[in-house]
Amino acid sequence: MKKAQAAPAAFAELGIEPPLLRALAKIGFVEPSEIQKQLIPVVLSGRDALGQARTGTGKTAAFGLSCMQMVNRDMGLQLLVLVPTRELAVQVAAELLRLSEFLGLRIVPVYGGQRIKSQLHSLGKKPCVVVGTPGRLIDLLERGALSLGDVRFVVLDEVDRMLDIGFRDDIRLILGKITSPHQTVFVSATLSDEIKRLAGQFTRDAVEVNVSRDEITVEEVTQVFIGVEPWDKFRLLQMVLEREQPKLAIVFCNTKRGVMKLAKRLHVEGIDAREIHGDLVQSKRERVMERFRKHNLHVLVATDLASRGIDVHGITHIVNYDIPVDPEAYVHRIGRTARMGSFGKAITFVTREQGKLLTEVEKLINLQITEERLENFVPGSPPRGELGGFSPPPGRRPRGPARASPVSAAEPPSVPGGTAPAQSASPSQRPKTLGAKFRSRRRRL
Repeated sequence: MKKAQAAPAAFAELGIEPPLLRALAKIGFVEPSEIQKQLIPVVLSGRDALGQARTGTGKTAAFGLSCMQMVNRDMGLQLLVLVPTRELAVQVAAELLRLSEFLGLRIVPVYGGQRIKSQLHSLGKKPCVVVGTPGRLIDLLERGALSLGDVRFVVLDEVDRMLDIGFRDDIRLILGKITSPHQTVFVSATLSDEIKRLAGQFTRDAVEVNVSRDEITVEEVTQVFIGVEPWDKFRLLQMVLEREQPKLAIVFCNTKRGVMKLAKRLHVEGIDAREIHGDLVQSKRERVMERFRKHNLHVLVATDLASRGIDVHGITHIVNYDIPVDPEAYVHRIGRTARMGSFGKAITFVTREQGKLLTEVEKLINLQITEERLENFVPGSPPRGELGGFSPPPGRRPRGPARASPVSAAEPPSVPGGTAPAQSASPSQRPKTLGAKFRSRRRRL
C-alpha cells in the first residue's frame, strides 16, 4: 500500500486548506517561495493586491491557491484570469488544474488560434475558472457566450506584457464589465508607473507585495555578452551551442521573420531546432512545446511574445541572438532559466551599434554584464552586396561595444568575438553593481 504523502506544513501555516495541501504534496511542493509567503495571506484576507516577483518564482501558485480555495464549485464562473498570450493561457490553466485536483474545479482556457466552437462547448459546462487572452474574452463576451455577473476574483497575470502588447483598452473594457463585488489581483515581473495607475483605477486600497525591489534578475543566472558583427552572428551561435552543449536552450530573435530564418538555418546545419512565434498554427506550437517540455527538443528559437507562456523546468541557457530594444524584455527572457533556485546562463550578442541598448539593460538590472570572448572565434569579413553589410573605412578595424579601457601597446586589440582569449574571472569575483549614479562609458561608434 502506498504511503500517503505528508501535507506541506509551511503552506498550511499560510491558511491553505487540506484539499489543496494534498495536491501540493503530490506535486512535491514543500516550502513556499517568497511571493507565495507574502501574497497568499493578503488574498485570503479579502484584500486587493499588486504583486511583483521575478519570473519563475511561483506567482501562479500564489494567486491560484488563494483564489481557488474560496471558489464554490457549484456557482459557475467566479475566477477570471487574464494573460497576454495563448501559450500562457494553456500553461496557467494546466497549473491551476494540477493545484485544484482534489477540489474538482472546472477550468477552461480560452485563446485565439483555436477553433472557437470547442471553447464554446467547454464554456457550456459552466466552468468555475476561465483563463484567457483579452481578445478572445472580448469575442466571447460579444457573442453572449461568457457572463461575468458572478465573478468574485479577477487576476491579471504578466500585466506588464499585456500593456506592452497593446491590451490597455481591452483590459479596461473587460474589467469595466465586472460589476459584482470582487477582488482584483495584479501580478507581474515588473511594476511600472503605468501599471500602478491602471491598478489604481480597478482596485480598492490594494496591498503592494514586492519581493524583488533590489534584484530584478537573480544571481543564479550567469550573464555575459559577446561583441560580434551582424554577418558573424550565425557562425558565433553555432560555436556557442557547440561549446556550451545546453540541456535546454531558448534563442531569442526580435522578429518573427528572424525566428523563421534562424530556425531554418540551424536545421540545415544539422541542429535540431524548432521555431515558435505568433504566426505558427496552434497545433504545431503545441507539438513543439510538448517536445521541448519532454526534453526531446533541445533548442527553441522564439520571439518575446511567444515565449511568455514557456514555463519549462530545466532550461539551462538563454541566447539573445538579437538584443531586445526594450530592456524589460531582457528581464523576461532570462527569467526562463534559473527557475526556483536552479542555475542558468544568459548570453547576449551585441553588435558595435548596440552598445547603448546594452547599457540600458545594465541600468535596469543594476548590474554590469561581463564581456566574454571565444578563443577560437575569428571575425569574418563583411559580405559584399548583402543587405545590411558594409565595409569599414580603410585602416579602421571593426570594434565591439566593449567599455572604454586603457590598452597597452603589448595588448592585442579588442575585436568583436575576440581574437585573443581573455583571462577567466575568478569564481569568487562577483559582478559589479552599477549604483544609482552609474554613467556608462560605452558610446555609439
